[in-house]
Amino acid sequence: MSVPPNRPDLRRALMLEYPQHIAVYDTYEEAEKAVDHLADNDFPVANLCIVGTDLKTIERVQGRKTWGTVLVSGLVSGIFTGVFIGLMLGLFSQGGLTEMLLVGIVLGAGFGILQAVLSYAVGGRHRDFNSITQTVASRYEVLGEHKVAQQARDLLQQMPGERARLWNQPASQTTPTRDR
Repeated sequence: MSVPPNRPDLRRALMLEYPQHIAVYDTYEEAEKAVDHLADNDFPVANLCIVGTDLKTIERVQGRKTWGTVLVSGLVSGIFTGVFIGLMLGLFSQGGLTEMLLVGIVLGAGFGILQAVLSYAVGGRHRDFNSITQTVASRYEVLGEHKVAQQARDLLQQMPGERARLWNQPASQTTPTRDR
């Protein structure tokens, strides 16, 4: 697959040349703080990458899905769609903006309710709950190109609290420089 000449190749931009492990953190904020510390010490941070590892999906159940919640969610999404369509009609047609906006809202609400009811009815009520799903990382690893990896490790050893953080980590999560 080729990339058009006016667009950067993101795969190549995200890749490091011979990446090596620098450190592992429990939160993104900790990894960000480590990279910020390196940047403050004039380290070439363009040679680093923060990688979320051990991905997991979290689904937070919001509540039971009923015909009432289906109708309300269809109405709300339909109204928002109708506002957008009404604005477009009002801006690009001879009619007044207010009239087109009202027509868009009414039609959007109707079609939103119809779509929600049909999808819930056809779905056989297989999934009778509403939820929010998010993919999160359990750990964040800082990787660096081979030519600067040891320099990054050495600078991170000087970061306040880093030695204590490494000492308190399980042996499987420590960097190779723990024994220094």
